[in-house]
Amino acid sequence: MMMSFIIVGIALPVLALSAGIILRPHKPSPEKRITYESGVDPTGDSWVKYNVRYYLFALLFVIFDVEAVFLYPWASSYDVLRSEIGLFILAEMFIFVFFLILGLIYAWKKRVLEWN
Repeated sequence: MMMSFIIVGIALPVLALSAGIILRPHKPSPEKRITYESGVDPTGDSWVKYNVRYYLFALLFVIFDVEAVFLYPWASSYDVLRSEIGLFILAEMFIFVFFLILGLIYAWKKRVLEWN
Protein backbone atom coordinates (compact mmCIF):
# COMPACT_ATOMS: atom_id res chain seq x y z
CA MET A 1 0.00 0.00 0.00
CA MET A 2 2.76 2.43 0.94
CA MET A 3 4.68 1.64 -2.24
CA SER A 4 1.65 2.52 -4.36
CA PHE A 5 1.43 5.93 -2.65
CA ILE A 6 5.11 6.54 -3.37
CA ILE A 7 4.69 5.54 -7.01
CA VAL A 8 1.60 7.74 -7.46
CA GLY A 9 3.32 10.59 -5.59
CA ILE A 10 6.24 10.47 -8.01
CA ALA A 11 4.26 9.68 -11.17
CA LEU A 12 1.69 12.49 -10.91
CA PRO A 13 4.14 15.42 -10.90
CA VAL A 14 6.29 13.78 -13.58
CA LEU A 15 3.25 13.24 -15.82
CA ALA A 16 1.91 16.75 -15.21
CA LEU A 17 5.24 18.40 -15.99
CA SER A 18 5.78 16.18 -19.03
CA ALA A 19 2.31 17.02 -20.36
CA GLY A 20 3.07 20.72 -19.92
CA ILE A 21 6.29 20.42 -21.89
CA ILE A 22 4.58 18.48 -24.69
CA LEU A 23 1.42 20.59 -24.95
CA ARG A 24 2.74 24.13 -24.56
CA PRO A 25 3.61 26.20 -27.62
CA HIS A 26 7.30 26.85 -28.09
CA LYS A 27 8.01 29.82 -30.35
CA PRO A 28 10.99 31.72 -28.93
CA SER A 29 11.69 35.23 -30.17
CA PRO A 30 13.97 38.06 -28.98
CA GLU A 31 10.96 39.96 -27.61
CA LYS A 32 9.97 37.00 -25.46
CA ARG A 33 13.45 36.60 -24.03
CA ILE A 34 13.71 40.07 -22.46
CA THR A 35 12.81 40.71 -18.85
CA TYR A 36 9.25 41.92 -18.31
CA GLU A 37 9.03 45.00 -16.09
CA SER A 38 5.39 46.13 -16.05
CA GLY A 39 5.34 46.85 -19.77
CA VAL A 40 8.44 49.06 -19.66
CA ASP A 41 11.58 48.10 -21.59
CA PRO A 42 14.24 47.05 -19.09
CA THR A 43 17.25 49.32 -18.70
CA GLY A 44 20.46 48.94 -16.77
CA ASP A 45 21.92 45.93 -15.04
CA SER A 46 19.58 43.16 -13.96
CA TRP A 47 21.72 42.21 -10.97
CA VAL A 48 20.40 44.00 -7.89
CA LYS A 49 21.91 43.56 -4.46
CA TYR A 50 19.40 43.27 -1.64
CA ASN A 51 20.14 43.79 2.00
CA VAL A 52 20.28 40.45 3.82
CA ARG A 53 17.99 41.89 6.51
CA TYR A 54 15.03 41.54 4.14
CA TYR A 55 15.54 37.78 4.23
CA LEU A 56 15.91 37.73 8.00
CA PHE A 57 12.66 39.65 8.45
CA ALA A 58 10.96 37.34 5.97
CA LEU A 59 12.23 34.30 7.84
CA LEU A 60 10.99 35.66 11.16
CA PHE A 61 7.63 36.42 9.57
CA VAL A 62 7.35 32.86 8.27
CA ILE A 63 8.23 31.43 11.67
CA PHE A 64 5.57 33.43 13.49
CA ASP A 65 3.07 32.90 10.69
CA VAL A 66 3.50 29.15 11.10
CA GLU A 67 3.04 29.65 14.83
CA ALA A 68 -0.34 31.24 14.16
CA VAL A 69 -1.28 28.35 11.89
CA PHE A 70 -0.54 25.91 14.71
CA LEU A 71 -2.17 28.00 17.45
CA TYR A 72 -5.50 28.62 15.72
CA PRO A 73 -6.73 24.99 15.49
CA TRP A 74 -5.45 24.33 18.99
CA ALA A 75 -7.32 27.33 20.38
CA SER A 76 -10.52 26.53 18.51
CA SER A 77 -10.63 22.98 19.87
CA TYR A 78 -9.16 23.70 23.31
CA ASP A 79 -12.32 22.88 25.30
CA VAL A 80 -12.75 19.49 23.62
CA LEU A 81 -9.07 18.64 24.00
CA ARG A 82 -9.03 19.72 27.65
CA SER A 83 -12.00 17.53 28.47
CA GLU A 84 -10.37 14.52 26.78
CA ILE A 85 -6.67 14.96 27.60
CA GLY A 86 -6.69 17.35 30.54
CA LEU A 87 -4.36 20.23 31.28
CA PHE A 88 -1.48 18.43 29.55
CA ILE A 89 -2.69 20.03 26.29
CA LEU A 90 -2.14 23.47 27.84
CA ALA A 91 1.38 22.52 28.92
CA GLU A 92 2.20 21.33 25.40
CA MET A 93 1.19 24.65 23.91
CA PHE A 94 3.15 26.59 26.54
CA ILE A 95 6.25 24.59 25.59
CA PHE A 96 5.64 25.33 21.89
CA VAL A 97 5.19 29.06 22.52
CA PHE A 98 8.17 29.07 24.90
CA PHE A 99 10.51 27.82 22.16
CA LEU A 100 9.20 30.42 19.75
CA ILE A 101 9.70 33.20 22.30
CA LEU A 102 13.17 31.82 22.98
CA GLY A 103 13.95 32.13 19.26
CA LEU A 104 12.62 35.69 19.23
CA ILE A 105 14.79 36.62 22.21
CA TYR A 106 17.80 35.08 20.46
CA ALA A 107 17.09 37.13 17.32
CA TRP A 108 16.65 40.23 19.46
CA LYS A 109 19.96 39.67 21.26
CA LYS A 110 21.75 39.12 17.93
CA ARG A 111 20.29 42.48 16.79
CA VAL A 112 18.56 40.90 13.81
CA LEU A 113 15.49 43.06 14.36
CA GLU A 114 17.34 46.39 14.20
CA TRP A 115 17.42 48.21 10.90
CA ASN A 116 20.42 50.49 10.40
